[in-house]
Amino acid sequence: MIEALKVWQLGPANEIEGRVTGSGSSVIVVDMPPGPGPALHRHPYAETFVLLEGRARFTIEGRQIEAVAGSVVVAPANAAHTFENPGPGRLLQVDIHASDRFITEWLVPEAERPQGQVAAPRESQA
Repeated sequence: MIEALKVWQLGPANEIEGRVTGSGSSVIVVDMPPGPGPALHRHPYAETFVLLEGRARFTIEGRQIEAVAGSVVVAPANAAHTFENPGPGRLLQVDIHASDRFITEWLVPEAERPQGQVAAPRESQA
């Protein structure tokens, strides 16, 4: 049995970077009501989404993908992507970034994003 050497708490944004934990992966826990998710963006690494509860509609490189609890969706490195919760219930998912830090290129300027659309995990540029 492998025991953790330390347990880390997620920050206020429900995220933790791997560089803090000594891991090569960073994690975001998404718990959101129906509505828009992050603005269109991309990363220089793959992002894996593990849906635990609810439904999500992903757009990856212009292609829409419907996913439900129990699904795993992967946005390849450099693929423009976003997601939304089409409802009716909450969306609970874990987003795994294949990097020890979040590197995000936002493809829609903040002033042009639809109301309610967020920039998460943070406004950062590659």
